[in-house]
Amino acid sequence: MINNLNKINNGLRRQETSADQPQYYDMIVFSHLRWKFVYQRPQHLISRMAASMKVLFIEEPLPNQENGERGTLLVISEKLHVLQPHTSDILSITEILPDYVKSTAISIGWFYSPAFCPLLDYFQFDTIIYDCMDELTLFKGAPAQLIDQEKYLMANADIIFTGGKSLYESKQQHHKNVHCFPSSVDQSHFSKALKNISIPASIGDIPAPIVGYYGVIDERIDLELLEKTVQELPEVSFVMIGPLAKIEESDLPQAANLYYLGMKCYDELPYYLKAFDIAMMPFALNDATKFISPTKTLEYMAAKKPIISTRVIDVVRDYSSCVTIIETADDFTQAVIQLTAEPKIENLEAAYEKILQKTSWDTTAEQMKSIIKFFAK
Repeated sequence: MINNLNKINNGLRRQETSADQPQYYDMIVFSHLRWKFVYQRPQHLISRMAASMKVLFIEEPLPNQENGERGTLLVISEKLHVLQPHTSDILSITEILPDYVKSTAISIGWFYSPAFCPLLDYFQFDTIIYDCMDELTLFKGAPAQLIDQEKYLMANADIIFTGGKSLYESKQQHHKNVHCFPSSVDQSHFSKALKNISIPASIGDIPAPIVGYYGVIDERIDLELLEKTVQELPEVSFVMIGPLAKIEESDLPQAANLYYLGMKCYDELPYYLKAFDIAMMPFALNDATKFISPTKTLEYMAAKKPIISTRVIDVVRDYSSCVTIIETADDFTQAVIQLTAEPKIENLEAAYEKILQKTSWDTTAEQMKSIIKFFAK
């Protein structure tokens, strides 16, 4: 594997084929998150990995297409392709892989979800990586077999990366080669909110002050906390940006000063973030949030926004010096009142900058590459 990776890093160019023919890949990624969903850790890291190697990103199966096509290949760039299988289950993906992958001998297998374990035997990976960004076994609707699948994946993995310190402490107990890479940030992207950019009309027409959130809206959001706080502060606008997942629209609290703007693409986020007077992370404290390290914390910081968060473990221990931590709706209400009256963002900027200087997705990707090269077989 060392020779293979060195060749990749030195710019080895395999013979290219057109996108409608089987191709050679240096790395195959297996993800429960769709490439064109919310832009987060997998997209940040894998797009950077694809700068030096040919990558196929395989998503979980979609329902079979009426036209009979069993797979859709999205060409994100010359070196990054996304395969959307139209199969009945994950194991059945093996039936269509010969249409897309020229060789089963692959340098790197990169897993975001243990659910793809049935594909392990199909490939001959030189190095297997598990980038554990969430404790998926604790999520709402997680299949019972996911626990056994994760045990199997960890037993076969050569390297494990984790998306936060709490996850690191958990996985370290079960594997000898675990490395902690908490959520990072593209500071230049989110600092656009500090510049003279236009605010979209959908949020620009909402009365200030605005307390805003963006991200997936699912069982990790404390909807009861949000509802109570919204009711206590009718003169404050609360904005939720992002898609719904695993909950219904009927589950969402409703109020005249609570706005749901739907999903926005990654490029749009700084424009919406600019309109926030306060950024919030109203996460519920449950199994699904026990190990999270929210990427948006650093993104909010890059836009120099005051931040209010519930007591998420990794947020408390890493950022409590500059993030207002709350537990109850009364705490949330008082924090909004105080930060609206006296934002004191000047006092936060130095603390934010000190944190932001230590991390970037570019740096994280390069450090991961160094670890892969060191431990490669």
